[in-house]
Amino acid sequence: MTRGGSLTITAGSKIRRLCFHCFLTAMLALAPGLYTLQAQVTPSVPRLTFTKSLKGSSPEYMALSIDAHGQGTYDSRKLDDPSAPRPLQISAGTAARIFLLAESLGYFRSVELNSHHKVANMGMKTLTYEAGNETSKVQYNYTENRTAQQLTDILEKIGNVEERISQLEYAMKYDPLGLPQALLQIEEGLDDNDFVEPVLMIPTLQRISTNSRFMHLAQSRAEGIVLRVQGNR
Repeated sequence: MTRGGSLTITAGSKIRRLCFHCFLTAMLALAPGLYTLQAQVTPSVPRLTFTKSLKGSSPEYMALSIDAHGQGTYDSRKLDDPSAPRPLQISAGTAARIFLLAESLGYFRSVELNSHHKVANMGMKTLTYEAGNETSKVQYNYTENRTAQQLTDILEKIGNVEERISQLEYAMKYDPLGLPQALLQIEEGLDDNDFVEPVLMIPTLQRISTNSRFMHLAQSRAEGIVLRVQGNR
């Protein structure tokens, strides 16, 4: 401060102001990253995973994982093979049904599902619920719990759809002459109510019905299944 009360800006004060300005600039630049990091650690959307394993069955292992928005993955393979999940999107109605049943089972907290009766090995099943930092699970070979039976039935029937998609894709690539039989099995599955979310098959079926390199029988069956599935929506 000079005589008369005027302020003198020294070299040191200039440096301090410059450093403060740089600090503010750096913090503003980091802000989006900090926000992203905060979003990453925010509790995730609740997710339910169903796995089933049975040596010698086809498939020997399957895993279906679905979140509360209906987004998920499906994986099926031999027990010793590496995991190769593929994405799927189920309807909001089916997702809501799945999570409502899980809620009725207390999200698998301290629930006993395995039957105490002597039954054949039907495959070890595991239901896992994840929400934020919470994880709860239950395992069973066979259950007499009606709610758990309903939930298992839905999840296995979504798996049936994914298995049919895999079979069609394999036949399209390696065994086109086998497509009519694969499609006939889908028709029979629809008759027997073996599928939940059969609409997942539509893109693959449309690729068959519109591709002239496949047999006319395969094309017509694929088109018929598409119309049937769309009509049952």
